[in-house]
Amino acid sequence: MTQPAKPAPVPLLSILPPRRWTPLSLRELWLYRDLLYTLAERDIKVRYKQTLLGIIWVVLQPLIAAAIFAFVFGHIAKMSSDGAPFLVFSYAGLLGWNLFNSTLTRASASVVENARLVSKVYFPRLMLPVSTLGATLIDFFVSTGLLVVLMLIYRIAPGWQLILLPFWMCLLLAAAIGLGLYISALMVSYRDLQYALPPFLQLMLYACPVAYSISNLHVSPRILSLYYLNPLASILEGFRWSILGVGTINWGAVAYSTAVTLVMLVGGVLAFKRMERRFADVL
Repeated sequence: MTQPAKPAPVPLLSILPPRRWTPLSLRELWLYRDLLYTLAERDIKVRYKQTLLGIIWVVLQPLIAAAIFAFVFGHIAKMSSDGAPFLVFSYAGLLGWNLFNSTLTRASASVVENARLVSKVYFPRLMLPVSTLGATLIDFFVSTGLLVVLMLIYRIAPGWQLILLPFWMCLLLAAAIGLGLYISALMVSYRDLQYALPPFLQLMLYACPVAYSISNLHVSPRILSLYYLNPLASILEGFRWSILGVGTINWGAVAYSTAVTLVMLVGGVLAFKRMERRFADVL
C-alpha cells in the first residue's frame, strides 16, 4: 500500500530577489543591533590605534583651528564675536561644525571601507553609516570637556538656552547622516567623491557661521535671505547661541532648516535603500 506523501516543510526563511524600492525594516535593524555596537566599537578602537597622543587629537585639532580663527578674524579682521572671547566663540562654532563634518565624512566612506564585509556577508547595509555615530559622539563629548574648561577660565555661564542644545545636535546629525547615506551609496560606483568631498566641506566651513557671527554680515536683506538657504547657517548659529547665549536667531530660517534636514534624512534613507541592492556586485 502506497504511503501518503508528506507535506513539504514550511521554510523558515524565504530569500526573494530584491524589489526596486525596498522598504526600511526597523525590526531588522533591531535584530542586528549587536552588530551595530560591534561596528561602532571597532571604529573607535581603529581611530586611535598606534597614535602617540591618542584622543588628545580630538581637542588639539579644534583648539588650534579656533586659535587661528581668533587671530585672523578677531585680531586682524577685527570682526565682532558678539561680546564673547573670540577663542571661545570660534571653538564653540567649530564644535558644532566638527559634529556635522566628522559624521558626514565617516558615513560617506563607510560602505567603500567595508567592501569585503559587504560582498561576503548579509546584514542591513544601513548599519555601516549609522555605526559611525559612536566615534563621532565620543569625539564631540571629549571636545565639549575642553569647552567647559575654556568657559570656566573666561567665567562664562551658560543660560537657559542650553536646554535647546540637543535640538541643534539632532539637526546636525540628521543632516550629516542624510547626506552621508546618499554619498556613501554613490561612492560605491563613483570613487571620485572621496576626493571631491574634503574640498567641498572646506568651502562649506567658510560659508557657515563658524568663525564669524551672522550679525557680522553687513549685507542687504536679499543677500541675507540667500545666505539662509544654507540650512547649516541657522543651525550652527543656534548651536553657539545655546552654549554662549550670543548671536541672533532667525526662527523662520530655523523652521526652514528643520524641514530641509528632515527631507535630507528621509531622502538619504530612500536613496540608500534604492541603491544598496547592487553594492555587492559593484564592490
